[in-house]
Amino acid sequence: MFIHAVLFEIKPKEAISYRKDSLMWASYAKKAEGFLAYHTMKRSGYKNQYASVYTWKLRRNHISFMKNLHDWLVSKSKARVKVLGYYNFSAIDKYL
Repeated sequence: MFIHAVLFEIKPKEAISYRKDSLMWASYAKKAEGFLAYHTMKRSGYKNQYASVYTWKLRRNHISFMKNLHDWLVSKSKARVKVLGYYNFSAIDKYL
């Protein structure tokens, strides 16, 4: 499993637009090969920080999605956001 997270700083007046944009991105990701899940998260203990977290079967599924749709989705997004960081994770252990 591959997890990709993007941490953003978002002004309060942009939060609703960001959440709508996030759901738009997730709707396209859902159609992509290997997509497993998407979460919009608010960072606890920090003002105005949110994360978009995608879970994919394989890293190459994420790369394909980004290569094919990233720039187009950015052009369709309305919220003004500041990217604080990109984070990639590969699952090692799983316990349910």
